Amino acid sequence: MPPNRLRFPKAARLCRAGEFAKLKREGRSFHGKLVVLSVLRSDGETASRIGLITSRRVGGAVVRNRVRRRLREIVRSARPDLKAGLWLALIAREGAGRASFQALRDEWAQLAQRSAILSPCS
Repeated sequence: MPPNRLRFPKAARLCRAGEFAKLKREGRSFHGKLVVLSVLRSDGETASRIGLITSRRVGGAVVRNRVRRRLREIVRSARPDLKAGLWLALIAREGAGRASFQALRDEWAQLAQRSAILSPCS
């Protein structure tokens, strides 16, 4: 089986509260209607790491899990195009629970463009 470039392993995720706090403190945020994208250029790391945040404002557990699955899929497919050495956090806003997958993907594309996190060749 050939290696899959589109994986999103645990090693590529931000998990610790301290990492999210550093990202919030030192990073830059780009706001959309459905999602907020926080970006921090990380020194010494080669691969980008991504964290997802869905608070209870988004909806109940079922809705939050659906939003997380959708955001994870969007990020998984975009990982090969990301610049190296970034820490990213996608924070779902209230309307994300009612939004379609396409609306979330379009907003991701706009925020990624505004934040200049994609490689020039993509």
